[in-house]
Amino acid sequence: MAKASPPGGGRKSSGRTPAQAALYWGTVGAIWVVIFTVVFLGAMAVDLPDIKKLQNTQQQHAITYLDRSGALIAVRGGSQYAAPVDIDQLPTYVPLAFVAIEDRRFFTHPGFDPMGMGRAVIRNAFRHKGANLAGGSTITQQLARNLFLSADQNMKRKVQELMIAVWLEHKYTKKQILALYLNHVYFGAGAYGIEAASERYFNKQAKDLTVGEAAMLAGLMKAPNSYSPLSDKERAGRRATIVLNEMVDAKVITPEQRADALAHPITVSKSLATAHAQYFIDWLDSNVRALVGDPKEDLIVETTLDLPIQTDAERAVQTIMARDAKRGVQQAAVVSVDGEGRIRAMIGGVSYADSQFNRATMAFRQTGSSFKPFVYLTAMEAGYQPTTPVVDEPYSIGDWSPQNFEKSYMGLIDLQTALAESINTVAARLANDVGRDKVAATAHRLGITSKINTDPAMALGTSEVSPIELAQAYVPFSNGGFKATAHGIIRIRTASGKLLYQYRDSAQDGGRVQVINNPPLTEMNQMLRGVVQHGTGAGVNIPGYDLAGKTGTTSDFRDAWFAGYTGGFVTVVWVGRDDNTPMKKVTGGSTPGAIWKTYMSSALKRIQVSPIPVGPADSSLGTVAEGALQDLLGTQAGQVQASQQAAPENAAPPTVTMQPIPNPEDKPKKDSSLDDVFSQAQQKNQ
Repeated sequence: MAKASPPGGGRKSSGRTPAQAALYWGTVGAIWVVIFTVVFLGAMAVDLPDIKKLQNTQQQHAITYLDRSGALIAVRGGSQYAAPVDIDQLPTYVPLAFVAIEDRRFFTHPGFDPMGMGRAVIRNAFRHKGANLAGGSTITQQLARNLFLSADQNMKRKVQELMIAVWLEHKYTKKQILALYLNHVYFGAGAYGIEAASERYFNKQAKDLTVGEAAMLAGLMKAPNSYSPLSDKERAGRRATIVLNEMVDAKVITPEQRADALAHPITVSKSLATAHAQYFIDWLDSNVRALVGDPKEDLIVETTLDLPIQTDAERAVQTIMARDAKRGVQQAAVVSVDGEGRIRAMIGGVSYADSQFNRATMAFRQTGSSFKPFVYLTAMEAGYQPTTPVVDEPYSIGDWSPQNFEKSYMGLIDLQTALAESINTVAARLANDVGRDKVAATAHRLGITSKINTDPAMALGTSEVSPIELAQAYVPFSNGGFKATAHGIIRIRTASGKLLYQYRDSAQDGGRVQVINNPPLTEMNQMLRGVVQHGTGAGVNIPGYDLAGKTGTTSDFRDAWFAGYTGGFVTVVWVGRDDNTPMKKVTGGSTPGAIWKTYMSSALKRIQVSPIPVGPADSSLGTVAEGALQDLLGTQAGQVQASQQAAPENAAPPTVTMQPIPNPEDKPKKDSSLDDVFSQAQQKNQ
């Protein structure tokens, strides 16, 4: 007989009430959350740095930069600039300025700020495409990142940052954490720590900072380079005002102190403006760590720079830019590279104190007619010759028609005349006939690394490149046709003498790479000499030297270039405006040409002068052409034997005098004890 089923015909009930079921499943869920959290944190901690070695990170190691002769250029970081500051020696408003703008709840949170993190999550969820991620990191988290982690924006780094921050809060007091933060954070301009930043920006010790100066330094934390008073005074001032307002809201200072700070302009030290080659050092500074990692001891970097030549370039830029200021020229860049690719001089702007943006390496501008040598070289390699006849006349490619600078036409001429006079119609026709894609390939083969457009106007230099790229691409014309990679570091070693890095060209194992052969190389040098002797660059000619080059001017006079060279030495000069607005009829042969001539007139006396090499031996010019070349050179440069490598220089290294930092005139009085401020802040939040 079948057993009766329970009422309802279903399975037997567990007997749990709804409350018991909720408790049961809540407990199960909690256990799984704990398990997941433990596993997740364990995975995040696998490659966590050894945070117990904090005491070993107390000092930023110095990097000393030497020029090619061993003369001192600069020292970045390290105790040579500043020892860690004692936070008790600072006016209370200095550390609290950072608390006010960076982490208002610093005294109460456990290392991370849930409210700040939540606000950052919301902002990131609604941020515009391409905008930077919002932060939310506390001072403790920033310290964790600066001491132990990279600046990568990813989930793993963020979790590790939180873990280290909690450990720091457990291990150290709030005052100790704030002191570590102030002594390690980066303030821009190569300054690590508030003492180094005070000396770098204001030529004073941190204990002597005014309220306004403290606000300006605290404002740098958001973006040191963007808000630097050296690069943008107005933006830095606006940021400092925001910090002052936050300091008043946080009761760090009174409204009267804010008004007093706003009434007294902040004077930024001009010491960086007078220091040589700062653009060059900035360019190298990030590369050093990429090559050898974070330094474990003081480093010495031997560079390719030649300080006397660098000084000549700086003097020429200052002189000519001041002379031509009325013509609307605002900025300039200069790069000199020798036949091996070694950078001998670099200028990234008129004033490093006013703008740290390096136009020599970071500004990409249209090249104008200084691009035409790549067009003509492609034609020479296709069988054209300098004497090939062409007609300068109206010409169209589709619906585009190039115009000459003089708005007139020369009629029947030859290619060497067309290049010397920078005739646009001929260059456009030539590029179209030989193939614009082949012209782009030629430019890339010689050293241009940026993308080159192949539209009908490409022959007139519509592609944007940096000055260092253009200089690199002109080197094969100057050194016998060999490719060279522009570089600034020869070797890196520790202060104790251990070699960490030695420059080695990527093509060195297989020998130098010939990128221009003869007869095209000889033909191009012949035509580019004509530019300097009787063409658009005639104003730069320096009697007694074998010089060649090309002018370049873009539409509406927005950019002006002169790229010139002698044997194994190339110099490119660019002038323009940062906002890309037109200048007042400034051409490549005017302001850039004047800078080039003024600079090179001095520099050529310092370097081992040699005529422009004739190129590969298997395509020599022959005795008649060689004799003609020597007759052409004449005077002192013609007496120097042509060679593909310059003889070593024996000039004595320059004497470098380090000027002391001036003492501050007045020292502000220190107000109430910082210990009192910390204890009061923590008591209020207990």
